[in-house]
Amino acid sequence: MPYHKNKQQAFQAAQQGVEDAQELYFEIVNDSANYGHQLQHLKQEVNEAYQQIENALEVASEHQRAQLERFEQDLKNMINEVNQGD
Repeated sequence: MPYHKNKQQAFQAAQQGVEDAQELYFEIVNDSANYGHQLQHLKQEVNEAYQQIENALEVASEHQRAQLERFEQDLKNMINEVNQGD
């Protein structure tokens, strides 16, 4: 069972990373006063989330892999939207 537990932990870490990045993204959209600082923080969170996704993909089940790929797409969409605002 340790292998399955590692798979689940890796997936959950990736999921949490994406959620953290999304939370920051929505803060940026709603509060432009600290935009520069928040943007830098968002980039850091997105990079961490990408790393967690890559780690999770190494051990992911087929179902998890599909969800992780959706997470990657969500991150790409966030970055594209932020970059369009620059």
